[in-house]
Amino acid sequence: MATLPNQQASGARQATACRHLPPRLRVLFITGYQRTGGRLAEALVSESRSDVLLEEAIGAAAGMARLRDEVFDVVLASHEDHELDAFALVAGIRAGGSDEPVVVLGDEPEQELLGDCFEAGADAYLRIAGTTSQMLIWTVAKAVQKTALTRDNRRLVEAERQRLSQEHQEADRLLAQQRAVINDLEAMLAGKTDVSKASGGRKPPVDSALSTDSESVAGHDAQDALIPPALLTHYRELLRAYVIMGSGNLTDEMAQLADLLVKAGVSARQAMRMHLDVLEEMVRSLGSRSARHVIARADLLALEIMVHMVEGFRRQCSRHTPSLSFFGAPNRGLAPCG
Repeated sequence: MATLPNQQASGARQATACRHLPPRLRVLFITGYQRTGGRLAEALVSESRSDVLLEEAIGAAAGMARLRDEVFDVVLASHEDHELDAFALVAGIRAGGSDEPVVVLGDEPEQELLGDCFEAGADAYLRIAGTTSQMLIWTVAKAVQKTALTRDNRRLVEAERQRLSQEHQEADRLLAQQRAVINDLEAMLAGKTDVSKASGGRKPPVDSALSTDSESVAGHDAQDALIPPALLTHYRELLRAYVIMGSGNLTDEMAQLADLLVKAGVSARQAMRMHLDVLEEMVRSLGSRSARHVIARADLLALEIMVHMVEGFRRQCSRHTPSLSFFGAPNRGLAPCG
């Protein structure tokens, strides 16, 4: 007997729908004693190309208990007047934390119950009288795919949240380590200052930068307060611009700021403390956004500012000691600048 073209097309469409189902499908059919939609549930087993395991639970309580103890790929729920309210059942399933796709089967028209279906948290509602096995297979396939995508998205969101949390923790560790470096330097210079005082005012043979810093270590807290507020605001704005734009268009601004810091008598330690304070403030303001880019750009900015400040200190020393050579042989007997 020849197969009709319409039957061939229908079979092809049904085969396409079956290909969207997982190879193995475990289905829970929650129904009442009327078994509303039982024919469609059985058709899912017989006409699907997947290995479908259909299990049945009579009543909402039995269905909820099965979902609490076992894992299913999809749930079919009968909606039966005065016996089984499928929408109350779905609301209970969602309240219990289960996210299995749920397809409700009932006798009422879809336009009357579709809103209640979605409000309860079900994935679809099918009227039994107008639903074919092919429609059921497509509906189940789409519901399973939607749930899989939702779960994947939830995992990605959680992974991103953990990554951002780790980035902020790493940023806090880096800031703490950089502050520890400054504190260690201050402790070392403070020890040199004590040695100098104990030797009757004779300074140990240290380079000019250390000599300048050692004279001011004891009161560094008071010196930090001498940084002009305008410079602090300027640096904060420069850091924000640097994070966004990079160094390409801000070279002149960095050189000008370094000159202002040198002229204001700000030491390298003070400049780094100011940098860390502003950077920490910026990291705190990021909230749930990534901190890795900000930290990387801020480190580059600090390095460039230090280079400009060193050049500024060198020029300042050259004006005080014109014969001092930075690149030739050292001139012994010259007092360091500061």
